[in-house]
Amino acid sequence: MSAGTASPGLVVTATDPIRSFLSSAAASPDLAADLRDLASALSSEPAVPYRSIRAIWCADSSPGRPPLRQLLQGAQFVLSSPKPREKSDELKARLEKLREMQERREYAEIVKDVAPKEDNTEPFSSYKDQLGFGLHVVVIMFTGYLVGMAAFRALFSNSPVMNTAGGILGVVGGMLMETVLFIIRSSSKELSSTVARSSSKELSSPVPRSKKLQ
Repeated sequence: MSAGTASPGLVVTATDPIRSFLSSAAASPDLAADLRDLASALSSEPAVPYRSIRAIWCADSSPGRPPLRQLLQGAQFVLSSPKPREKSDELKARLEKLREMQERREYAEIVKDVAPKEDNTEPFSSYKDQLGFGLHVVVIMFTGYLVGMAAFRALFSNSPVMNTAGGILGVVGGMLMETVLFIIRSSSKELSSTVARSSSKELSSPVPRSKKLQ
């Protein structure tokens, strides 16, 4: 409906009285040429804008012009459905990303009992671990000092200087031993965590859509 879309606003169905009025207005010499053309175009439409009908009715001064209320009697409103809103490319990409994330979560939920749990605990990440390690170091130092002092006392009789030197060497030896053990424990834990992480990625990677679990 070209004329209807050109004049937005309230639209009503074209009843027989409306078509008859528009046909007579299209042939009326009292109307301007543009209004006659508009009336002629609207006379064949199934629905017409109320604004156009009123403009033609107000300009028509012929004695046979019907009252406006009578002209519109029986006409119904025409409500056009809104055009579906198109999704932008950015919104489509975001929805696709959210859908893929949801698929990964669903698949991870399926294989959570199969995939090994990844241990992300960092060494000394809690106050309890730090306190425990500090007490452990103090015990190692004290034990090393006593062992070194006892060993040097057995070797050099009761020399205070040598006993003290033996205790210091015991402390150093104990700290070196603790450092080596700490490095071994950390390397072993990191290696096992890497293996578990790689295994978890292999098991939790989403399968292709053509092979997705039913």
